[in-house]
Amino acid sequence: MEADDYYTKDGTVDYRKNPADKRKTGTWKACPYILGNECCERLAYYGMSSNLMIYFTKQLNQHTAEASRNVSNWSGTCYIMPLLGAFLADSCLGRYWTIASFSIIYFIGMTLLTLSASVPGLKPACSAEDVCDPTSIQTTVSFLALYLVALGTGGIKPCVSSYGADQFDDADETEKNFKSSFFNWFYFSINIGALVASSFLVYIQLHVGWGWGFGIPAAAMAIAVVSFFSGTRIYRYQIPGGSPLTRLCQVLVASLRKYDVPLPADKSQLYEVADETSAIVGSRKLEHTKAFSFFDKAAVETESDRTNESKVSAWRLCTVTQVEELKSILRLLPVWATGIIVSAVYSQMGNLFVSQAEVMDTHLGNTRFKIPEASLSVFDTLSVIVWVPIYDKIITPFARKITGQKNGLTQLQRMGIGMVIAILAMVTAAVLEIVRLGIVRRHNLYDAKLIPISVFWQVPQYFIIGCAEVFIFIGQLEFFYEQAPDSIRSLCAALSLTTGSLGSYLSSLLVQIVTKASTRGGKPGWIADNFNYGHLDYFFWLLSGLGVLNFGVFLAVAQRYTYKKAVGTKLSGDK
Repeated sequence: MEADDYYTKDGTVDYRKNPADKRKTGTWKACPYILGNECCERLAYYGMSSNLMIYFTKQLNQHTAEASRNVSNWSGTCYIMPLLGAFLADSCLGRYWTIASFSIIYFIGMTLLTLSASVPGLKPACSAEDVCDPTSIQTTVSFLALYLVALGTGGIKPCVSSYGADQFDDADETEKNFKSSFFNWFYFSINIGALVASSFLVYIQLHVGWGWGFGIPAAAMAIAVVSFFSGTRIYRYQIPGGSPLTRLCQVLVASLRKYDVPLPADKSQLYEVADETSAIVGSRKLEHTKAFSFFDKAAVETESDRTNESKVSAWRLCTVTQVEELKSILRLLPVWATGIIVSAVYSQMGNLFVSQAEVMDTHLGNTRFKIPEASLSVFDTLSVIVWVPIYDKIITPFARKITGQKNGLTQLQRMGIGMVIAILAMVTAAVLEIVRLGIVRRHNLYDAKLIPISVFWQVPQYFIIGCAEVFIFIGQLEFFYEQAPDSIRSLCAALSLTTGSLGSYLSSLLVQIVTKASTRGGKPGWIADNFNYGHLDYFFWLLSGLGVLNFGVFLAVAQRYTYKKAVGTKLSGDK
């Protein structure tokens, strides 16, 4: 058999003709390189970002509220840039080249950040410990480096989890069943990197120097790039299917053009290509669904739809699969919106949790050794590392016996449970702040820099958030991958990540509103520069209340959700 005989007319590999090729590529064989890339990239990200609040307040001499806004805005940008990376991946570059090229941009940003914290002239001048006077140029260079990193994350974050899941063939039931487990271990690898970052690297930054503290994450990012390229020969690739935005616009235009055309009673009369594969490269055909029926008009064939006897204009007539692409995204939007409040809660871990720790006793027992405030996030990481295998090996099999679902819980059930747990984390943080302020009042310690309450009392709120992550964020990763049409999985992954962006922006907005409202009349406000005069607990209660309302909305959305239905298992563009 000639090599050309292994490929179909649309350029895809037919593994039935060449099963040996399939055995040599993909599955768990390819995953170590992808998981290694993600582990090192997350080590670099968290190693740089975990202490960013302290870097802004100490090295860049910013006030607490200003630093909090800058951290939230930068973090938000990191989660909105994936829309750009996802568009490039789905439309022209493919996931492999998107990850590769943006990883290099990421590394350049990390290198520049290291230089800004270590090279004289770029490094802020400090007259005493934590008393620094940065120039506007030095601050600009630091933020330029940070936003290059944000751009770099834009190409990696929406693609790497989907690219890993792509290594398992939907047409093979054995491989398909591994996907859910892959997402669990993907998140596990994220937190292995975060564990090193939030413990070792945070200590390096505070006790050795910011140059080394940022230099090691830059080296980790270099290792991430090498790890990814090392698996090139055994990856499975998917051909990009063209601009998803163009296809979505075509459905909108075609349906508006036919706003007065009646829909056929028999939906099988709606237009679809006769071939086994979809007309969209990289996508299986999708079954028709009843929701958003107005857009079905785009698939109603009329005499004016063909520009000549054979050619169909996609701006006049769309296939059912193309229409269902748009419907799938519209169905995802309400679920997506409920993730914003959850992300606002999660963002407190690198923000106000750290500020809360700064006014607590950070000594390790009776020793002189002090725990870096940002290192407390290690307990969130440890919680994830503990809960991932528990969920994968204990909760899933147990739930499977009860529900009959192959994954134990549906992704929406998993996310809902996580939302409840996240609310408990905010309640725990609020209660701790009430206790801390009680000590301040009883002993008149308003002007004290440290309050005699151990920072280890923060451990429960970190541990609870870690548990919530395993339910919410892994469930969200899997949900947006499974429910996304095959050709726009990167875009839908990016959509899910924007909840992190909007959550950070929401947190920043809430801080601004609360600060403005609570400082009227000369009051110190809820989030004061001196937390002993403030009421941080009120802010945590506010987030708890928003979380309860958000959970109620989520329940209503989840009960009405219609799951995607693919026709068959053959993908156009898989190889």
